[in-house]
Amino acid sequence: MAKEAGVQRRCDRNRKRSKRRSIYCPLHGCHLDSVSKKYSLFADNPGQLQQRGIRRRNALILVASKTAVPLEGEWLEAFWCEQCQEKKWYHVRKRDRTNYHISLAPPELWQQAMGVINAQGNPSVGEFTRRQAKMVGFQGVKDFRFVG
Repeated sequence: MAKEAGVQRRCDRNRKRSKRRSIYCPLHGCHLDSVSKKYSLFADNPGQLQQRGIRRRNALILVASKTAVPLEGEWLEAFWCEQCQEKKWYHVRKRDRTNYHISLAPPELWQQAMGVINAQGNPSVGEFTRRQAKMVGFQGVKDFRFVG
């Protein structure tokens, strides 16, 4: 089976494509290996959208109509650096098809991530319930005071 001049089969084209994303350690310049899933980000106030270049009026309208606006091309992801010998969480911004900008993820950015468990626990759960859930044995009766 001969190939026609100038025509490539789809599988030939796919083999030439690099399988690794070009994300490099900002300290050492070595390639970073992903060790987590991507946590998409969203904006829930107009200021977050304005920081990304959206006009104030449009940002107000978007937040008022959608409550939370997904941020395209931005996410949180953990990477392993061979030189640092540690895992770090980065805020990744996709510039174009093959280029990315990464920076260490600040703690306040985690509040904008989808699918992340709140480290302080569910804010709608009371202190008593949170304490009971952390108990290992059945010593929970001590928290109840019976008034006679």
